[in-house]
Amino acid sequence: MTGGSATSDKGGRPRRFSWLRLALGAGALVVVIAVGSAATLWELDRRHPPTLEPSGRSSVMVVDRAGTLLRPFTTPAGRWRLPVTSDDVDPRYLELLLAYEDKRFHDHVGVDPWAMIRAAGQFLTTGQIVSGGSTLTMQTARLLDDRHERTLDRKLVEMAHAVQLERRLSKDEILDRYLALAPFGGNLEGVRAASLAYFGREPARLTLGQAALLVALPQAPESRRPDRHPERARAARDRVLDRVAEAGAITRHEAEEAKRERVPTARRPVPMHAPHLARRLVTTEPDVAIHQTTLDARLQRELETLAGEWTATLGPYLSAAILVADMESGEIRATVGSADFLSTNRQGHIDMTRAVRSPGSTLKPFIYGLAFEGGIAHPETLIEDRPIRFGDYRPENFDDTFHGTVTIREALEASLNVPAVAVLDAIGPNRLAVRLKGAGATIRLPRIEAPSLAIGLGGLGLTLEDLAGLYTALARGGQPIALRAVAMDETSDPAAGTGERLLDRRAAWLVADVLRGTPPPENARGGEIAYKTGTSYGYRDAWAVGFDGKTVVAVWVGRPDAAPVPGLTGRTAAAPLLFDAFARVSPVRRPLAAPPEGTLVADTGTLPRPLRRFRDPRMPGRDPARPGLTIAYPPDGATVALSGPDGSRQKLAVKVEGPAERLVWLVDGRPIAVPAHRRGAQIDIARLGDVRITVLDPAGGSDSVTVTVE
Repeated sequence: MTGGSATSDKGGRPRRFSWLRLALGAGALVVVIAVGSAATLWELDRRHPPTLEPSGRSSVMVVDRAGTLLRPFTTPAGRWRLPVTSDDVDPRYLELLLAYEDKRFHDHVGVDPWAMIRAAGQFLTTGQIVSGGSTLTMQTARLLDDRHERTLDRKLVEMAHAVQLERRLSKDEILDRYLALAPFGGNLEGVRAASLAYFGREPARLTLGQAALLVALPQAPESRRPDRHPERARAARDRVLDRVAEAGAITRHEAEEAKRERVPTARRPVPMHAPHLARRLVTTEPDVAIHQTTLDARLQRELETLAGEWTATLGPYLSAAILVADMESGEIRATVGSADFLSTNRQGHIDMTRAVRSPGSTLKPFIYGLAFEGGIAHPETLIEDRPIRFGDYRPENFDDTFHGTVTIREALEASLNVPAVAVLDAIGPNRLAVRLKGAGATIRLPRIEAPSLAIGLGGLGLTLEDLAGLYTALARGGQPIALRAVAMDETSDPAAGTGERLLDRRAAWLVADVLRGTPPPENARGGEIAYKTGTSYGYRDAWAVGFDGKTVVAVWVGRPDAAPVPGLTGRTAAAPLLFDAFARVSPVRRPLAAPPEGTLVADTGTLPRPLRRFRDPRMPGRDPARPGLTIAYPPDGATVALSGPDGSRQKLAVKVEGPAERLVWLVDGRPIAVPAHRRGAQIDIARLGDVRITVLDPAGGSDSVTVTVE
């Protein structure tokens, strides 16, 4: 043949020798020399600057507080391209990659002359490619250009761009781009996406066999895909192991051990934790590349598993939601919107932490808290649990029985309905609604009605997030804090979004002390968690919300379509899940706070006489026409200066209107010595700041004001 001759290789296979190939090889060497000259580089940079960043965006990611991946999303082109750097990858993988692909990576200037000479010689003598001459920098240049033609022209362009990249980027920056863009089959780009898809783990810790497979795949990503061609993938992996063993990067024994590792035969699903929150974040802020949340990935995974396992025992159509918050910071540590995000039967796509539902009896603690704060009741106050009518409204207890005379502590622990409605009637349902709203909760009333007594037993709408926020305020001594699932930047104010005080500190502590005594579920330890359950009308919603000295957990169980579930109660369906969730937060409970200074801790017999028994206006012994007891001075919310001209402390003057026989005066919940028949008093105030003054009469009348003393 013209320009060449034919010979045979050792196996007798014809081998073509061409002077054209020799010329091409020599030309490649000339290019290597040429692109190294300063003049040529300057001209290349001017006319053909290299691409430094990949086309298109990387996958949007949602991560936890420590940066652990919760859920990624594909790029607009449908690719999995996850950000990764060499710091995120197992060092052994990097050793194998360089030993196999580019052992002089840290020494050459983008093109390795020795590798090119070796590749050209092998090609000229064998007529086929035995080993490539491309460096990692050249491969990175090709990936950045997103053009994959294997022509001589493209090879020369890659060589030129590789030298340009070396002038603009550090070796680590070049390597990081390769790790993020290398193809691994299908829509997988980058070593991180491949490691998660094939091994179900981050690439920070890989076995030797896994590392070798990831080195082999980018050379022929489609023909070596483990999920489609596992035997080809195994053979390619083993060749990598053999070659790096020959190069001395690993021992022969290590190579043989790694060959015995199983090659994956299917792709694993990418992580999909906190899917409802992730979807919401990406929808509201689509231009953010990485959404950092306050979640704890370990806790999030465990609670998602727990919700799925628990509802599996309850029925095929039930779902569950769990929210965990740190009461000190307001940061949400876990948010489980449903038992199974992908379940059709359980309507898993609905985020039940944000669904508006009837809260059942979970608001009763706030009713009693307002009564404690107002000085009209105490946990040890006696109250009647008997049939009673409030206009057309006649509440009944859940068990259809009445318990006679009980303490308010017993009434709240047993979640009795009649005492709660009686106390709500005394403090006013509108007052309760105003406090809930002021603390940050969004309450929904049916048909734009004004708050009625029915709200005390669940006659309004709240979300699980609202309820968790209210109990967080209760756990914090009555002071709300905005719950948030997104990490704050350095300029953010942690106090932003804090609502008005829900209860004063003493009332909040008394409520928590009662809830700590609520009987625990079967086989659970009591006295460590202050918690309350609730069941909505018709067995549609089961609730349990509780806290220790560190964490608030809120749980909902039911059907997302609001269908009734006979026998579904907060006590049996939600409370066990609440305690299991607490066990996964931490095996050790942090103690609840000690009582604030001035808290009235007493039994029924040692309470001030007006506090020993709750008096309802409809009960015998009180004249409804009798004028009410009112503190006329100082007005509620006033600021009073008690410092005299000489620096001495003056007394606070208090005046009341209404009946004056046998009045009892309280300062911050503690009785003070004032003649019982007087309508006014001069009170010594021992401290500056907010002070609560309460006056009570034997018939159950009372009034309270809070003033700021300066």
